[in-house]
Amino acid sequence: MSSTILGLAAASLSSLLIAVLCSGDPKRRRITGRNGGMAPRWRRLVASLATLPGLWCALQGDASAFLIWLGGAALAGWAAAASAGRVSRIDADRTS
Repeated sequence: MSSTILGLAAASLSSLLIAVLCSGDPKRRRITGRNGGMAPRWRRLVASLATLPGLWCALQGDASAFLIWLGGAALAGWAAAASAGRVSRIDADRTS
């Protein structure tokens, strides 16, 4: 498998888990007036699972796939935080 495909697959898997992690964030849910969220144990588990694709790329010795994963995961985390913050503000404005 080529480094590009491996890195993109790993980044996609981590991005999905980061989105799950962001959607269950109790602080963001509290701001929008929704109860619940993920328990700390589940948040830690999902965060750990999100790092496994990068660890696998590193253990394979494929530096370019690891760097693609690292950049993709960082971008996904930034995008999830930015979009969730924007949605939270819009929801908070509607309830006020």
